[in-house]
Amino acid sequence: MSIRRNKDGFTLVEILVVVALIAILATLVVGVAGRIDAQAKEKALESTFTLLDSALQEYRRFTDKFPEQPENNPANAAAHSELLHHELNSVPDSRSVLEKIDNSSIKNEYGASGTPVGTSAEIYDPWGTVLDYRYSTGENFPVMMSAGPDKVFGTTDDMKSK
Repeated sequence: MSIRRNKDGFTLVEILVVVALIAILATLVVGVAGRIDAQAKEKALESTFTLLDSALQEYRRFTDKFPEQPENNPANAAAHSELLHHELNSVPDSRSVLEKIDNSSIKNEYGASGTPVGTSAEIYDPWGTVLDYRYSTGENFPVMMSAGPDKVFGTTDDMKSK
């Protein structure tokens, strides 16, 4: 007498193969999504640099000079960024260009403590680090620096406007 068994289910090996394929696909999707996010942030930074360059040109056309920032120390990037924002905001034509920068890139760290909003604003990169502004008399054009994805100035992933 022979007993016949139904084999309607999946074997353990088949289930493990499917799980492995899903894990591989998930890893690929996460990697691609991360790269797309990085590219989007780089494009946003380029856009910010372009707008700041235009605002600086408008400022120069109005004042016949660029905002002075001879100090070249990224540890003081917040003060440099505040100076840049304040100076660009003081000239109507450069202010109109400055207003085109995404609101998430302009932050006023001191507004809550009593300083009037708009007087201490800083310009940030898409990674949340303040942009550094550098210009000394005699240079052709100012440079804006981003610390890049690692958020540390002076490393290989830093990005600059020109």
